[in-house]
Amino acid sequence: MGNRFICMTKKDSRENGRSNSLVGSRSKRVERSKRRSVMEEELLHRQALSMAIQQHQLSQRFEGSMSRRIGSTSSRRRNDLSESFPASNKQLPEFLENIKTKRVVLIHGEGFGAWCWYKTIALLEESGLLPISFDLKGSGIDQTDTNNVTTLEEYSTPLLDYLKNLPEDEKVILVGHSAGGACVSYALEHLPQKIAKAVFLCGTMVSDGQRPFDVFAEELGSAELFMQESKFLIHGNGKDKPATGFMFEKEQMAGLYFNQSPTKDIALAKVSMRPIPLGPMMEKLCLTPENYGTSRRFYVQTLDDHALSPDVQEKLVRENPPEGVFKIKGSDHCPFFSKPQSLHKILLEIAQIQ
Repeated sequence: MGNRFICMTKKDSRENGRSNSLVGSRSKRVERSKRRSVMEEELLHRQALSMAIQQHQLSQRFEGSMSRRIGSTSSRRRNDLSESFPASNKQLPEFLENIKTKRVVLIHGEGFGAWCWYKTIALLEESGLLPISFDLKGSGIDQTDTNNVTTLEEYSTPLLDYLKNLPEDEKVILVGHSAGGACVSYALEHLPQKIAKAVFLCGTMVSDGQRPFDVFAEELGSAELFMQESKFLIHGNGKDKPATGFMFEKEQMAGLYFNQSPTKDIALAKVSMRPIPLGPMMEKLCLTPENYGTSRRFYVQTLDDHALSPDVQEKLVRENPPEGVFKIKGSDHCPFFSKPQSLHKILLEIAQIQ
């Protein structure tokens, strides 16, 4: 009886072992399957991220030579862009002869970077001009911490350095978007001999003693109220220290800046925009009649603008009259996205003014 009991116990043990082995094997297969699924999912994420980065890099055109190389890779895109400027190649040389200043410097607005001008760069190059765009301090892919950019001079350093290094007899057409208009005004005051014409694109064309922020005060409230209550403020040096920057939420940005822009450009902006340094926006400009006052200024109004209303833009023009005023119907605050062909034609027209 004892032997039989022992024998049966060994048999049960072997069966239990086989059963446990099957369960363990099945469990391992499930685990391997889960690991494989996770690895495949991570791989897809990495591939998607890589494609997004590549696409983003294609849109970041900082030097004219770089944008020419990128632009030439797509004949379909070149044809699309050319529709806005129907002049044939035979007419192009004569057209260029009427333009004394061919170099166009494009300055982005608050939170943006050189990347936002990619359509305008391609269009201007199609017309034979020499556009260039670069990142201001703490913007785009510039490595400077936005919280450390405290003055308008520092914010404008890339522009000022570029102008200072131009050949002695060379001038540029300077285009400033939104708050980038303050950088244009600063350059007009300090390096007027380098600028043939200045174009304020729905920009902060302030008068002497004004701050760039003052232009937006009607939409955002007074500077004092904004500093006290805004939930968009960034305290880079600690909550107990003065704010160093601000940035709107992505959905609010879409309504303010891109209410007429294509979906793809909005997506690009949402992943590319950076916080806005507060110091330069709160700095009063000193603009003299001898320098700023003798410059040739032009203003481009955007008539469906939710960030800087047409009424505010009209007020800027009345209080600080430029040489010429142009208007783009159906454009939001970013005509380089929403109305690139219309903007292009206006820039060409300004370039041809003698």
